[in-house]
Amino acid sequence: MSRYTIRLLCVFLAMTPSVQAAEGPLTEPADIVWVSLSAALVFFMQAGFALLEGGAARAKNAVNVIMKNYGDLCFGLLAFWLVGFGLMFGSNSSGWFGTDHFAIDASQGSEAVFFIFQAMFAATAATIVSGAVSERMRFGPYVIGSIGITALIYPVFGSWVWGSFYSGSGWLADLGFIDFAGSTVVHSVGAWCALAAVLVLGPRLGRYGTDGTTHDIPAHNLPLAALGVFVLWLGWFGFNGGSTLAASGAVGSILMNTNLAGAAGAVGAVLTLTVGRRPLAAMTILNGALAGLVAITAGCATMTAPYAVLTGLVGGCVMVLSTLALNRLKIDDVVGAIPVHGFAGAWGTLAAGLFYSGDLFNADRLIVQLTGIGAAFAWAFSTSLLLFLALRLTVGIRADTLHEQHGLDYTEHADIGYPEFQSSRPGQL
Repeated sequence: MSRYTIRLLCVFLAMTPSVQAAEGPLTEPADIVWVSLSAALVFFMQAGFALLEGGAARAKNAVNVIMKNYGDLCFGLLAFWLVGFGLMFGSNSSGWFGTDHFAIDASQGSEAVFFIFQAMFAATAATIVSGAVSERMRFGPYVIGSIGITALIYPVFGSWVWGSFYSGSGWLADLGFIDFAGSTVVHSVGAWCALAAVLVLGPRLGRYGTDGTTHDIPAHNLPLAALGVFVLWLGWFGFNGGSTLAASGAVGSILMNTNLAGAAGAVGAVLTLTVGRRPLAAMTILNGALAGLVAITAGCATMTAPYAVLTGLVGGCVMVLSTLALNRLKIDDVVGAIPVHGFAGAWGTLAAGLFYSGDLFNADRLIVQLTGIGAAFAWAFSTSLLLFLALRLTVGIRADTLHEQHGLDYTEHADIGYPEFQSSRPGQL
């Protein structure tokens, strides 16, 4: 290790307080227990994403998709601990990003639990990308991209809305921007990163014909994908309920709104497909429920139940319409992550301003919400576009054509997801 590297490491560690009491919430034991349980539920959402995305991909890519979920969790968690948490929740006097508490060594249970809970959110933002880019993005560059998202892109925007845990606050928070549990902070930011990635990658081989036709590439295991959605729905109770950071009575109404919106999202998808005289495709209806859950995440603590249902219902409609729009633009998103998390997330953030309990349809609040939605897209899309373009120009991100044809399970991992059923053996490559 060079002297220069050692000096940089020393400076970095010097910025990191090893023992410092947290100044934020989570002072009661019951609150710490509740947020710990919620963090476990949000962690379990990674399993939901793995099941959903693995089932939605073709059999020859199932292992690769699941490994991408595993990779962004493991590498992303460490990146968030080293850099991201400090940028997002460190002391924030400027309103733009935190400046301390990098690589924290928490001495207080409240600080440690808060880190664990927020680290799971960071992993969720990163893993949204994995489903959109599946079946043609190499594993190594994907992991590098996940590190960039969890260390920089997600935390910086998060600091604008949720910073700081210690002192100061973000500029969007000071404006009054409402995003209780992350329709924009987590879901839309992850989706705009995914949009940049798929634009740089291009569509899968055979997805779009030269004559403009769209060729469906069906999921290899819809039961697995459906199970993934149920797991994600369960995890959402921790995602939204845990964001209270307190074991309080407010948790009940938040969970009720979350559940109602998820159900309404599926109904909204069914209604939109029916009105458009389209088949009631299982994958689309499953995504409808997720869109409803994403949409309510911003306003679950500040809406009454009827408006939560309306938010989820419209979220399902928005998801279907934006999926059709992306297909017309030949933007290949394997699992529909961009419509579910991006467009439904933007709608949900807008709805949080429109349907604010006790002060409905406030124009000033609506302008603030639109400002936050626009800032999220401008920051996340532009920075991730630069990130993925740089990866394409340096290490390359797209799998070779032959590898894509045979599947990334073997070419990236020397594995086969279903050795008893796949006729093409790896040794033939």
